[in-house]
Amino acid sequence: MEQVRASQSGQDLVWPALQSRPSHSAKGDPTVTTTYTSYKLITADLGKSLERVAKEPDVARETEYYLSKIGDIKTIDQFFADTRLYNYAIKAHGLEDMGYAKAFMRKVLSEGVDNEDAFANKLTDSRYKQLVESLNFARHGEAATSFDRAQKGVVDKYARETLEQSAGEENAGVRLALYFARMAPSIDSGYAIIADEALAQVVRTTLQLPNEFAGTEVDRQAAAYEAAIDLKDFQDPAKLTDFLDRFTALWEIDNSTDGYDPLAVFGASSGYGISSDLLLSINSLKLGGR
Repeated sequence: MEQVRASQSGQDLVWPALQSRPSHSAKGDPTVTTTYTSYKLITADLGKSLERVAKEPDVARETEYYLSKIGDIKTIDQFFADTRLYNYAIKAHGLEDMGYAKAFMRKVLSEGVDNEDAFANKLTDSRYKQLVESLNFARHGEAATSFDRAQKGVVDKYARETLEQSAGEENAGVRLALYFARMAPSIDSGYAIIADEALAQVVRTTLQLPNEFAGTEVDRQAAAYEAAIDLKDFQDPAKLTDFLDRFTALWEIDNSTDGYDPLAVFGASSGYGISSDLLLSINSLKLGGR
């Protein structure tokens, strides 16, 4: 049997290779792996999948509003004053569940990313830095919304996020795979995986690690991930595809327990990528926009 090994505190962690596993549905009956085939159908022509999403009435309406208004926004105050614009932008970056925390999000955008001590740079969740790069008021001031990344760039992200959410309504494993495919190129350490529970769940499933592994010491988790995976492979589309093929094939085998809610990993973002010290600072901020 082909195996993958990583060392943790002097002990080998051994994960069976995909070829040794039978394919079963969540009910235990041999079948075509639904997660695998659904993911392949969506990604076979991702451009067309995104076009279909963009043409959906709700998406098209919100996108039209965003594009008609964002160029007129010159300050952070104006941005936060338009709730519809604000909600569109944060959803585009996968931060929809942080919509209530306007003081937190204001701090993220106000400090930018150019300073090493900027708030967004202290958050291990890269989505906050991506939001700043899209709407970088700290760097560009009144010109921040004039760039393509603040307009079409955000629109493209919104369509992708909506596609992932829609896929998740049918199959949470497909949403996880789509999300991982989008975020994987930014993974540069085992800690980056740990900081985002959705990424960590994909990796644990693919490596056939028990759920209890998530409760082990953080440094050991990071070391095990880095030993088992060459993170540079996530920069290679072919190798990333192989990794996600394995994940989608294994997903239904490992998630047949009644009562399990895999979409919980996409819940409130504030629990992921934020240190205890930062959580204390968040508690000192008002939830309002000022």
